[in-house]
Amino acid sequence: MTVLPPTEQRWALDQSVDDLVRGEAVWAACDLANRRELLERMRAATAEAAEAWVRAAAAYKQLPDSSPLIGEEWITGPYPVLTSLGALAASLTALEEKRSPVDGFSFGRAPGGRVTVRVLPHSVWDRLLLNGFSAEVWMPPGTTEEEVRERAGLAQLHPADTAGVGVVLGAGNITSIPVLDVLYELYAHNRVVALKLNPLTDGLLDVFNRVLAPLVDLGAVRIVTGGAEVGTYLVHHPKVRHVHMTGSAATHDAIVFGTGTEGADRKKAGAPLLDKPVTSELGGVSPTIVLPGDWSEADLRYQAEHIATQKLHNNGYNCVASQVVVISADWTQKDRFLAHLRAALTDAPVRPAYYHGSDDRVARALGAYGDDAERIGAGRVLITGLDPAAPGPALTTEHFAPVLAVLEIPGDPRHFLAEAVHTANEEFTGTLGVNLVAHPGTMAVLGSALDEAVAELRYGTVALNAWTGVGYLTATASWGAFPGHALDDVQSGIGVVHNALLLDGPERTVVRGPFRPAPRALLHGQTTLSPKPPWFVTNRTAATTGRLLADFAAAPRWTALPGIFASALRG
Repeated sequence: MTVLPPTEQRWALDQSVDDLVRGEAVWAACDLANRRELLERMRAATAEAAEAWVRAAAAYKQLPDSSPLIGEEWITGPYPVLTSLGALAASLTALEEKRSPVDGFSFGRAPGGRVTVRVLPHSVWDRLLLNGFSAEVWMPPGTTEEEVRERAGLAQLHPADTAGVGVVLGAGNITSIPVLDVLYELYAHNRVVALKLNPLTDGLLDVFNRVLAPLVDLGAVRIVTGGAEVGTYLVHHPKVRHVHMTGSAATHDAIVFGTGTEGADRKKAGAPLLDKPVTSELGGVSPTIVLPGDWSEADLRYQAEHIATQKLHNNGYNCVASQVVVISADWTQKDRFLAHLRAALTDAPVRPAYYHGSDDRVARALGAYGDDAERIGAGRVLITGLDPAAPGPALTTEHFAPVLAVLEIPGDPRHFLAEAVHTANEEFTGTLGVNLVAHPGTMAVLGSALDEAVAELRYGTVALNAWTGVGYLTATASWGAFPGHALDDVQSGIGVVHNALLLDGPERTVVRGPFRPAPRALLHGQTTLSPKPPWFVTNRTAATTGRLLADFAAAPRWTALPGIFASALRG
C-alpha cells in the first residue's frame, strides 16, 4: 500500500514540479554563456557557504569541532563541488569557442583497443597539489579519438533541446553528492531538477539553497525535504520524466519494483512499478587486492593505514568503502601486514555510528562469522579466516558500516593476481570500485600483465596504489558502476555522474598513486612530492588542509600554496 504525503504537502510538491515545468522553458532559452555564468555564480556562492556547509555536515555526523576528521567534510563537501563547477565552466567555455571540452587533454591507449583521456594531472595546480597521482578515463573498445572529441559536450552540444523534469534522490552520507548530481542532470542531460534530500541532510537545506540559488532563482531547481513518502510521490509524479538516485541496490529495487512479495514478483517478471527511466549510483562490496612483494616495515605500516582509510573514511558509510582485503596466503609478510592492519584499525580516531542501521549491520556481521569476527576498537570488526569456497556474506552483502574482511588466495604475484581478478569479477557483488596495492618491484616483475589485469577488472573505477575515492574527487573523471547493468540486476547502478568533460559513454576511470609518500618515496628513487594524503583517517592536520584546499579550489592562486604545503607536510 502506497503511503501518500498529507494533502498540503502534496500541493506544495505539485507546485514545485509545476515551477520546474515552467523553468524548463527558461533553461532551454539559456545559451552557453548564460549557463557558464550560472556555474561561476554558484562557485562564488559555494565559497561563501563553505564554512556553514562543513558545520552542518559535522553536526549530523556528530564530529567535535576539534576533530581532524572535519577534514573529510571539507574534502568531500564543498571542495569537489568547487572543482566541478570550475571544470564544467571550462567545458562550456570550450563549447562557446567552438572547441571540444577535451582539447588540451592528452589521449592515450589502453589494452583492448581502448582510447584514454588523461584527466589528472591537467593543470599546473594538479601537478603541484597531487604530485604522483594520475587518472585516465577509458572509453569503450572501438571508440576513436575523433569520436571522443566530437561527442564531448553531451546535452550542451544542443542546449535548447531540454529533457523535461527529473527527480534526484539525494544521498545521506557524502554531502557533495546531491549538488553534483543536480549539476550533472542539468548540464549533461538538460533536465531541470527536483532534489529530494535524504532526511539525514535536512540540516543542509539552507546551504544547498544558497549554493544552488542561481538555478533555484531561474526555476531550474527545486529542493524538497521529507521521508520516503515524499520521494515515492515525486518519482511517480506524472510530470516527472526521469529519476536519478544514490543509495543501495535494495533501495533501488524498492523504488523501481516495490517492496515485499509483490515487489519481488515484479522484479522476477521484469515488470517495473516505476514506468520511467532510472539512473543510479549504488554501493556494493568493494575489494582491495594486495599483491605480495618485499615490503619494508614502513611500507607495511603506511599501506595498512591506507586500507584502514578505505574502510573507515566516513566510518565506512561510503558506497566505495573497501569491504574485503584480498591477500596471498603464500605471502611471507602476510602476518606482519595483518598486524599492522589491526593496529591501524584500532588506532584510527573513534567516531559515532551516525548512519541509521549501522549497529544492526555490525551485529549481523558478528553473528554471521562467530569466532572469525574480531571486535576492534569502538564498533569496528575485522573478519579473518574466510573460506574461499564458502566465504559467506562478506563478498555479497554491503555492510555499509566499519566492518572489514580478509580473504586469502594462494599464489605468487602473477598467479595470485589472476585469481584475485577472477574472484573480484565473478564473486563480489557490485562494480563501483576496486583497489590494487603493489610494490614497485612487483609491478616491474608483472609488467604488462598488471595493465591487462586492470583492463580485465569490470569496475567503474580502478585504483592502483590509490583509493578509488580519488576518482570521486577528480571532477573531470567519470564516476559510476561498470556499464551494462539492467534494472532487474542493477549491481552498482546505471549511468555515470561527475564527468565534467561531458564525455559520451565512458567505460571507467583508472587512478594511479604513489606506493610510498614523500619524503620517504624520494629515498627510493620515486619522484612524488605528495606526503600522507589529507583524506587518510590518520592525518593529523586533515581539517586545516581540507579547509585550505577548498579555499584554493574557490580561487586558485600561487600565494595559497605555501600554506597548503606546510599543513599537508605536518599531517
